[in-house]
Amino acid sequence: MTDEIRPALWAENLSRTFTTGAGDVHACTDITIGVHAGELLVVRGKSGSGKTTLLNMLGALDRPTSGNVWIGDDDLTTLSDTKLAEIRRGKIGYVFQTFGLIPVLSAAENVEVPLRIRGTAPGERTAMVSEILDLVGLGDHALQRPYELSGGQQQRVGLARALVGEPDILIADEPTGQLDSRTAATMMDLIEKLVKAKGIAAVISTHDPLLVARAHNVVDLHDGRLVQPETHQGRHAAPAAVD
Repeated sequence: MTDEIRPALWAENLSRTFTTGAGDVHACTDITIGVHAGELLVVRGKSGSGKTTLLNMLGALDRPTSGNVWIGDDDLTTLSDTKLAEIRRGKIGYVFQTFGLIPVLSAAENVEVPLRIRGTAPGERTAMVSEILDLVGLGDHALQRPYELSGGQQQRVGLARALVGEPDILIADEPTGQLDSRTAATMMDLIEKLVKAKGIAAVISTHDPLLVARAHNVVDLHDGRLVQPETHQGRHAAPAAVD
């Protein structure tokens, strides 16, 4: 693959093996996938198929046993822990199934956390937080704490926190797993809109077939391996992986 067509996020021959008292567990084996800026890749599979392990490697939260992951020109597998932390802070946004909000902080303060860690100036932080909360439809809820918000609203706060720093990459692990179907569809519509508007390369894991229609590309995982997906008939039908 040449540099001119390299995706924003690219993984090649990615494997992860965990050593346990009962022997080695091959969570992911020889996975090659890519996603370009402005595209949404869905990783589909049942619980235990390796989705979370794969996303953790793609998002620089875990190192592969073998293979490589690139974000732009950076090969994550060759970087120091310090450099990986910089990549996570500056280039990647994360959305988790469990929301992960800090209970004592307001919605705005939760969204502001990554900007504080990055050292963004106070005035700039305030403007960026206000803008992203408006984008996710929570401008009127900025001062509310998580327990005062619905599940869908909490997940939108999590999405705002992931995107406030304008990352190149969005990693979302079962972001609608705790939401009802209607709220889940609204959440995915919002993710799709923001991915396109901001040119983000997004990877989202799900086992919900109703969410697949919003993807550009779909890959299926079974026992840690990519399997040939059914023909994808979603609104953005495209090949499932880049060779």
